[in-house]
Amino acid sequence: MTSLSLDSDLWCRRFHPSPTAARRLVCFPHAGGSASFYFPVSAALHGPVDVLAVQYPGRQDRRDEAGFHDLHRVADEAAEALRRWDDLPLTLFGHSMGALVAFEVARRIERAGGRVDRLFVSGRNGPSADRPDPAHPVDDAGILAELREMSGTDTRLLEDEELLRMVLPALRADYRAVGAYRADREAAVDCPVTALVGDRDRWAPVPGTDRWRDRTRSAFDLRVFPGGHFYLSSRADEVTAVLREHLTGALRA
Repeated sequence: MTSLSLDSDLWCRRFHPSPTAARRLVCFPHAGGSASFYFPVSAALHGPVDVLAVQYPGRQDRRDEAGFHDLHRVADEAAEALRRWDDLPLTLFGHSMGALVAFEVARRIERAGGRVDRLFVSGRNGPSADRPDPAHPVDDAGILAELREMSGTDTRLLEDEELLRMVLPALRADYRAVGAYRADREAAVDCPVTALVGDRDRWAPVPGTDRWRDRTRSAFDLRVFPGGHFYLSSRADEVTAVLREHLTGALRA
């Protein structure tokens, strides 16, 4: 059985509870990623902002659960889990695969009559109704080679056979889910969208990231940072500043 603190539930991790916060940021990890990836974001923003990090099945304290193979289904479950956290205005942030999940969660929240203040999508091309973009490997060797090239995973993990046996099932499931994902042709959100990308990200080049403007009925903003697919690790302070600009600026508005 999964052991959870009073400040968490099955889907959300709350590393720095902020009981006096006026806004809430919900963060969605990349393929193979876990909630702890966003611990530094939570540490940097807690106080005025209550930060939640989504924990997908199949990793860390949910490692005994099967991974998911359908991003639409995981969005259904994550959106349902967030209903208990709708006492504050919600902003969503997702990186890579997490951008797609955050987009689908925002759609579900809005469809149910809720509100998302803004959607931040990072390191992912605007979704296509016709094909996944970009294509990803499906075999273990290809997945691990791509992770090494992306430079977003600790190389010690990639060289530890015991740890790899633990994380590969979730990685395989995530990659299959991304490969199978298609957005509805007319799918869009009502909230503003800010897309963030590294200027040397071959998996999400700037022109492809710009396609997110077609997925919102509101304002669109594109922020380009120096770096590759995991630019947000090397540019953490700048990315956090962009989030703080929106979240605290909205408080003053």
